[in-house]
Amino acid sequence: MQYRRLGKSSLVVSALGLGCMGMSQSYGTPDDQESIATIHHAIDKGITMLDTADMYGGGANEELLAPVLAKRRNEVILATKFGNMRMPDGRFLGVNGSPEYVQSACEACLQRLKISTIDLFYLHRVDTNVPIEDTVGAMARLIDQGKVRYLGLSEAGAKTVRRAYATYPITALQSEYSLWTRDPEGEILATCRELGIGFVPYSPLGRGILTGQVKSAEFGPKDFRRMSPRFQGENFQKNLQLVARIEQLAAEKRCTPAQLALAWVLAQGEDIVPIPGTKRRTYLDQNLGALDISLTPAELRQIDGVLPRGAAVGARYPDEYMNRLGI
Repeated sequence: MQYRRLGKSSLVVSALGLGCMGMSQSYGTPDDQESIATIHHAIDKGITMLDTADMYGGGANEELLAPVLAKRRNEVILATKFGNMRMPDGRFLGVNGSPEYVQSACEACLQRLKISTIDLFYLHRVDTNVPIEDTVGAMARLIDQGKVRYLGLSEAGAKTVRRAYATYPITALQSEYSLWTRDPEGEILATCRELGIGFVPYSPLGRGILTGQVKSAEFGPKDFRRMSPRFQGENFQKNLQLVARIEQLAAEKRCTPAQLALAWVLAQGEDIVPIPGTKRRTYLDQNLGALDISLTPAELRQIDGVLPRGAAVGARYPDEYMNRLGI
């Protein structure tokens, strides 16, 4: 396994983490038995960073991780997120970054995970009704209490990141980043590098499309992609054409499209730690194969020519979700 340091912090993690969200929501029917086996397999293979959130499956994802952590807590860096509030039936209630909620959300996460300390605690989305200084100040108090080790933000804009960092050092910024979502390039990544903040891309495989295995938009009733503009109608067909070209490059490289896509993300900087999600051991092993792929400058230019920034057709979220990003 290869390892990377998150920014200028002392937190060192595996170069690939494991995103656990899909084990409990958004992508088909959960399979807890296989998911738990996949988590154990990931740790056996040297993956040290597990990523979850209090909203995934209405808390079920954190509860899924609890029995694994009970046996292997010292082998992993546990990252979880708070701030997005949902009803038990999944309805979104809003974002809450109030100091009081910071404390209660952390307590609830610890209870579901059955641990005493969260390694990396992210604010999942920025609460526009609460100064970021107040939210991060409350998060920092969790460190004083021994309940959290490091702080992170998710999908925050550059100005917010700067204000947050001025309040307390931010260890990581988590945002969507992949060959078809290159929004962080420019100001976001530049800000992270200036301040010494690690960058953690989620959905580095484009919600599955960059694997080359998604050929139809016939998704299940609870699959997030049913409402994603990029997976709708003509948008989807145009995006499939882009992926077909990535598949050709992968064939020339003698690797899978997923491995090529992950290798590209990894090549964007030693301060980048992608967290591809899967609930199956087979796909986990395939993803890990990306660590053995080296891309030459010429190959990187070739890939960039196929999927330059802005090439993907359609927004990555519906409008109501897009309004919560980059604040």
